Amino acid sequence: MSYDSTANRQPLTLSSNILYGVGSIAFGVHVAILSSALMLYYNQVVGLPAAWVGAAIMITLIFDAICDPLIGEWSDHTRSRWGRRHPFMYASAVPAAIAFYFLFDPPTGWSQTQLLLYMSAMLVTVRVLLSLYEIPSSALGPELTLDYDQRTSLMSSRFFFGTLGGAAMSVLALQVFLRKDATHPLGLLSPAGYRETALVASIVIFFSIMISCIGTHRFIASLVHSPKVVITWQEKFRELSGTLTNRSFLALTISGVIGAVATGLRQGLDFYISAYFFELTPAQMSYLAASALVAAFAGVGIAPAISKRFGKKQSMIGVFFASLFASTVPIAMRLLGLLPPNGTGALFAIVLVFYFIAAVLGLSGFIIVTSMMADVVEDAAVATGQRSEGLLFAANGLISKCVTGVGTFLSGLILGWVSFPQHAAPGHVDPAILYHLGMVFVPIVTIFSAISIAVLMFYSIDRSTHQRNLEQLESADESDSQPTKRAV
Repeated sequence: MSYDSTANRQPLTLSSNILYGVGSIAFGVHVAILSSALMLYYNQVVGLPAAWVGAAIMITLIFDAICDPLIGEWSDHTRSRWGRRHPFMYASAVPAAIAFYFLFDPPTGWSQTQLLLYMSAMLVTVRVLLSLYEIPSSALGPELTLDYDQRTSLMSSRFFFGTLGGAAMSVLALQVFLRKDATHPLGLLSPAGYRETALVASIVIFFSIMISCIGTHRFIASLVHSPKVVITWQEKFRELSGTLTNRSFLALTISGVIGAVATGLRQGLDFYISAYFFELTPAQMSYLAASALVAAFAGVGIAPAISKRFGKKQSMIGVFFASLFASTVPIAMRLLGLLPPNGTGALFAIVLVFYFIAAVLGLSGFIIVTSMMADVVEDAAVATGQRSEGLLFAANGLISKCVTGVGTFLSGLILGWVSFPQHAAPGHVDPAILYHLGMVFVPIVTIFSAISIAVLMFYSIDRSTHQRNLEQLESADESDSQPTKRAV
C-alpha cells in the first residue's frame, strides 16, 4: 500500500471544506423528507395502510443496505482518470433527482396494491442512486486528510451542510408548500404540496451533488491511485475479513445496529408526535426545523473543540447521552401531565428548547462518530495492507439501514396497534390513543439508544493509536521501492 500519492496532496482550505460539505445537502434533503414525510404522505394522503408503508420502507432499506457494500467495494477498486470516487458521484446526480420527484407523484386511479408496488420501486431507486453518491463521497473524506483533528473539522462541514439542507427544506415545505390555507385547511395532507416539495428537493439534490463533485475534482490527482493487481478470492476474503473484523469498526457497527431501531422509530413517528401528540401547527413545526439551522452552527463548533479537548470517544459518549435525555423529556413530561396544554405558547417554547438542545448535541455526536470511522481506515489498513474507505463506510451502514427499516416497520405496527385513524385531523384523535403511542415510544427509544451508546465504549482508537498507525503504514511504504495496492 502506498502513501506516495497522498503525501503531496493539496492542502485543505476553508473553501475545500465547504465544497466537500455542500454535497451533503443532497443527503440531508432526502433524509429529512423521507424520514419525516414519507410515512405520513403514503398513509394519510395516498391512503395506504401504515403497516404496508412501514413494511415497504423496511424492505427497500434492506435492499439499499445490501447494495451499499457493493458500491463501496466497487469504488475502492475503481481505476479511472477521474479517480476512485468521482465517476460514481457524477453519475448519480441526474437520475437521483428525477427519481426523487416521481416518488411523490404517484399515478392516479391505481389500486392500493399497485400504489404500494410503485412506491416500493421508486423508493429503492431513490435510495440506491443516492447511495451511489453518498458512499464514494463519504469515502473521499479520509483520503482528503490523514490528520486526527482535521478529520473532525472535515466531517463537521459534512454534517453542517447535511443539517442545513434538511432543515431548510423542512422549513420551506412547512411554511410554503404544506401550509394551511383556504384550499387546504390541513396543509400536511395536501397532495400538491408534496409534489411541489419534491420538485424543489430534486433540483437542490442535483445542484448540491454537482457543486461538490466539481469543487473536489481538483484533488483527484493527489488522491490514492495504484495499479490494479489480480489476486485470488482466498486472498480477497482475507482482506475483507481483516477489514470487517476490526474491533473499533465492530464497536461502531454494533452500536449503529442497536441505535438504528430507535432511529427508525423516530423517523416513522416524527410527524405524528409533532402534529398529533403535541398538536403543533405546520408553522410551528417549521420553526423546529429552523432551529436545526442554528443547531448546525453550534454543533459544528462544539464537536471539533470537545473532541480535541477530551478525545473523540469520551466526547461522543457524553453528548449522545445528553442528547437522548433532551429528546425524550418533553414526551415523558406530557405523559406525566407536567406540560402546559397543547396549543399554548408555553408548550411550544418548552418543546423548542429541548428540540434545539437535542439537535445540537446529537449533531455533535454524529460528527465525532463519523470522524472515528475515518480513523478506522488506517487501523484496518495496518492489518490488511488495503485502504478500504468505501467498504468500511458502506458496511458500517449496511446492517444499520436494515435495522432502521425494522424500526420504521415497527412504527407502522405501533400505529396499527394503537388504532391510529387514517386521514386524522390534529386535535381530533382520541387522547387514549395518543397516550398509548407515547407510552410505547419513550421506553423503546430510551432503551435502544442507551445500549447503543454504551457499546461505543469498546472503540479503541485514540490520538496516539492513530499516530502509530500512520507511522507503521509510512514505514511499510519506505521498505518497498515500488509499492502497490492489491485489488480484484
